[in-house]
Amino acid sequence: MSRIRTERLVNLVICLLATRRFLTAEQIAAIVPGYEHDPNDERDHEAFQRKFERDKAELRELGVPLEMGTASIFDNEQGYRIARREYALPDIPLAPDEAAAVGIAARLWQQTGLAAAASSGLAKLRAGGIDVDPHATLGVEAVVTVDPAFEPLTAAVRDRQAVTFSYEVPERDSAGVRRLQPWGVVCWRGRWYVVGHDLDRRAERCFRLSRIVSGVRRSGRRGAYEPPKTDLIAKVARSSGPVERTGRATVLVKKGKVAGVRRWAEQCVPGPDGDRLTLSYSDAELFASWLVGYGADLLVLDPPEVRDEVVRRLRAIAAAYDPAGARAQIGVPA
Repeated sequence: MSRIRTERLVNLVICLLATRRFLTAEQIAAIVPGYEHDPNDERDHEAFQRKFERDKAELRELGVPLEMGTASIFDNEQGYRIARREYALPDIPLAPDEAAAVGIAARLWQQTGLAAAASSGLAKLRAGGIDVDPHATLGVEAVVTVDPAFEPLTAAVRDRQAVTFSYEVPERDSAGVRRLQPWGVVCWRGRWYVVGHDLDRRAERCFRLSRIVSGVRRSGRRGAYEPPKTDLIAKVARSSGPVERTGRATVLVKKGKVAGVRRWAEQCVPGPDGDRLTLSYSDAELFASWLVGYGADLLVLDPPEVRDEVVRRLRAIAAAYDPAGARAQIGVPA
């Protein structure tokens, strides 16, 4: 957004916040800098109207509660104002650790195509007096990767616009084209899914983003449908079916540590160097991503597919923050 337009929008918000009565477009043009025009010049007046309509749409997209009404029963022309009670942020009490968690979440979304939303959220919290440190860690670091389809699908969900994409399933040799009205994008067992109404099959469907093998193309108009109020994660869980844990892994954990893994252990054998736990798993990649979260308190001994995946993920994390020393610092015991 240009500096001139930003200043005009700020001035418009200040003007509409300062008034208690509804201001018509003509009155706003006379008050707010940037809307100067000759009302008697048809082309100049049409240019002003287009500019004003774009600015109103921008304010609504930013979440500004723009009200419409008339100043009195004798007025025929619609006016505008911003209700302070709707515009002002309520008190948001956050403890220091909660503010740090918000900072971590904001950094996570900076890496997933929602940077603008994350920055906007932080700005609103700071405006409300909350000191959010985007560099806080709480001993953990936000590292996330998402599929290329994530950003265009979340944008289509926001705009309520249908999409078309090519989707690949293991049972078929070639990808098929799907037309979908997306309701939402959710994460289930470490993978991202889009849930929506399949236009060709006329039924709700869930699609795993990692299996979308083409660009996501929009079709139709914005606001073409209204998503139902439903539990999207529950729908993904039902469509995924029961989990068959056919793999078995052995991990070495420090004494008194890693309670989350211990709860799922089928066997625990104490030893001088720690406790050896035996666990069942269904997906090596998802299982490894879960284990990585316990850091140095856990070491994978078997099988090689899980062990190698854990090492790969640790190296990727190290490389993100210390590319030169990543390989030297992440090793695998013999």
